[in-house]
Amino acid sequence: MVKPIKYDKSKKAEILNRSILDTTAVEAAVNDIIREVRERGDEALKEYTIKFDGAKVECLAVTKDEFEEAERAVSEDYKDILRRSAANIEEFHKAQLKDGFEIKKDGCVLGQKVTPLESAGLYVPGGKAAYPSTVLMNAIPAKIAGVKRIVMVTPPLKDGKIKPEVLVAAKIAGITEVYKVGGAQSVAALAYGTQTIEKVNKITGPGNIYVQTAKKLVFGVCGIEMIAGPSEILIIADESAVPEYVAADLLSQAEHDQLATAVLITDCAKLAEEVSVVLEKRLEKLARRDIARVSIDNNCKIIVTDNINEAAELSDELAPEHLELAVKEPFKLLKIIRNAGSVFLGNNTPEPVGDYYAGTNHTLPTSGTAKFASALGVNDFVKSTQYVYYTREKLEKSSKDIIEFAMSEGLTAHAESVAVRTEK
Repeated sequence: MVKPIKYDKSKKAEILNRSILDTTAVEAAVNDIIREVRERGDEALKEYTIKFDGAKVECLAVTKDEFEEAERAVSEDYKDILRRSAANIEEFHKAQLKDGFEIKKDGCVLGQKVTPLESAGLYVPGGKAAYPSTVLMNAIPAKIAGVKRIVMVTPPLKDGKIKPEVLVAAKIAGITEVYKVGGAQSVAALAYGTQTIEKVNKITGPGNIYVQTAKKLVFGVCGIEMIAGPSEILIIADESAVPEYVAADLLSQAEHDQLATAVLITDCAKLAEEVSVVLEKRLEKLARRDIARVSIDNNCKIIVTDNINEAAELSDELAPEHLELAVKEPFKLLKIIRNAGSVFLGNNTPEPVGDYYAGTNHTLPTSGTAKFASALGVNDFVKSTQYVYYTREKLEKSSKDIIEFAMSEGLTAHAESVAVRTEK
């Protein structure tokens, strides 16, 4: 059972501590995989698929027949759910679209244009733990941004096929280029290209430690959106919160992964005790209780603060992936929250609403990176290019300042490139 603890500022560092995995061995293994894929291409991909997924795949690309087979295997009711979710995601992400700008003044033009990436590779976890929601969350913002070529990679089942729900989600999102390969090897293929898979400009999507390490190692060859760690949830609650709701929401993340983190911060000692009891009861009934048990025992905290503002300050230090505000006035509290991947307001907005349906993105910064990173969105699939134009008169007027600035840094050639145009 998780025992509530009274917040003590002198022990703040201990409370905020996140366990850090030693990834040295993982990086060495992933580097080997990347090298093999670069050297042997498709042959290496097929061998790793047998080794890691237990699947023999002759053709890496998903065929038209496989898409049609998936369509027949999925019920119309489920397709309708995917379509409604996709519509919500599209509506939210269309609002993120930005135009460039141009400033004209005193003989100069300054501007910035926004251009979609030419290609993007989406990693979707596969096998038994396949996530159609991840397909929609990654593909739809890329489509809205205007990316011309969107590629999806995902590990196959042991029969060499992709889970039908994932392929149907891909079709709804408008993805037709899908490959039956996962793990670090698929990231290497997207970054460097193989005989079958053409390389891309950017790779996005969640995955295990090997996938995330591969993304880190190929960054620079191509772009990535973030390096995602284990899932996490933090709930700020006051006396208005319902213990059953809070316990259920903590477990919604604990069932993801043994490394997942679930934290409750409350100013109500009674609620803290009640959640502790309910959490234990609900945990025993979970289908994935073995995973959740380890997560709760190792990474769950119930913290009692003096007031809600103190809870918010502590939350900002933790900068959680998911933040629920189970309080009387959630919108008021939202105003002072600075660091969170995605915020869920009130007692009727559990985190799964955002995972699947509301339209906000579920690919979020983890491990405290919400202090400087944002949820996946349209901006991840575009880039900006700035430009500048000076008339001769404007250059002559500004030349003295530019030349002196360049000379102060000892860059005489910089200064001379201006002087040669303006000195008489």
